[in-house]
Amino acid sequence: MSSNLHQSGVTLLKLLGRHSELIMDVYLSGSVAEGGDNAAAIDKLRKAEILWRPKPGQDLRLKRSVRALLEETLSDERNRQIDANVGSGLATIKTLASHYKEARHAVDYSASEAYLADLSEHVYSFAEGLRYSIRVLWSRINNEFGYVGTINAKIRENELAQSQVSELLNGLEMFQFSELGELAGDIRELRKLLVTTLQETLSDCTQELSVVQGRLLELLGRFRQIQGRTRLLKGWLLYTDQHPDYQVADHVSHKQLPVLFNRAEALLAPAAVDVSNTGYEAELLQLVAQVKAISRVERDTLVREHDVAFALVDAEDFEIADNPLKLAVDDYFCAVIDSGLRQSALQYHQQQTLEWDPESWLYQVICGYEGLPEEHRRYFELEPIGEPHPTYSGNFIIRDVELWLA
Repeated sequence: MSSNLHQSGVTLLKLLGRHSELIMDVYLSGSVAEGGDNAAAIDKLRKAEILWRPKPGQDLRLKRSVRALLEETLSDERNRQIDANVGSGLATIKTLASHYKEARHAVDYSASEAYLADLSEHVYSFAEGLRYSIRVLWSRINNEFGYVGTINAKIRENELAQSQVSELLNGLEMFQFSELGELAGDIRELRKLLVTTLQETLSDCTQELSVVQGRLLELLGRFRQIQGRTRLLKGWLLYTDQHPDYQVADHVSHKQLPVLFNRAEALLAPAAVDVSNTGYEAELLQLVAQVKAISRVERDTLVREHDVAFALVDAEDFEIADNPLKLAVDDYFCAVIDSGLRQSALQYHQQQTLEWDPESWLYQVICGYEGLPEEHRRYFELEPIGEPHPTYSGNFIIRDVELWLA
């Protein structure tokens, strides 16, 4: 049987090579009529089932398998056929896997090898068909559906491609690798085909199909934008045809231009004063000083009964008493300097029996440390003692602080 199959295949390939020019003519034209100079060659191709007749009386056409071979080999952009029937391929793979397990269990080595070869061919063909479908989709996206002439046809082709992508993704969801793993069992050949190979292929193809779907949606939005502008332009041309006496108004003389005509960006941005820039402080103060206060409220005129004398004298010096809490913090810093040891702020608060709240005391100690001049602060080290907030990350709860000489 193998020798007969081999001889039949060789004869078919020779027939294809001998009549290659005629086959390409039929591929490009779509059909061929019987008779004429190539009647004998056409009859041989028809008997070999390379050409077929859809209905009695119609011209002969190429078989779908031969046309698919030429489309894939030539990367013909007119090819828009995608096999989205994933369920049939999955059922075939499961059936062949069951046949192989049964033959292996019955110790029928010849049958098991034949079933394993068929299963390998179906798995690899399924993976190649899936990748071929994705290549066809990318080809249609990259040339922006250039095989059709109108924008409406491009939109319809885009919607067709989106439906095919959705069908492919829905079909890939049918693969349950837990079920395939149970079907393969501990047979190494089956696990390699049903689990490893298929899982890698489906993972890559699913990710690429998601990217294809996003590109199709982006391209569809661009097509619809072009369609909208085209309709607007056609409507404008139709309006001018129906109103030949229409004249465009001088929109430049208007204070506010319509959005349709105002397409250019402004030459100068709106001016605004940067009040946060300290370099303008002197100019801003000068401008503010020149502003005159205008009040519309009527005020009563004050008339003094006699003149009041006044004299300009130097202002008396005065002192502001320091805050007792600040003085206590200064004493705490002095105590650390005198002892030269690391000392806790809360322990000092308890030892001195200070009257202030511990939280206010700690806050004032931290403020006193931060308020020191830089040259004085270098002589001290302050370390907060506490723990991070249990719920809100990034927050640190301070329970105490320790101060010592650096």
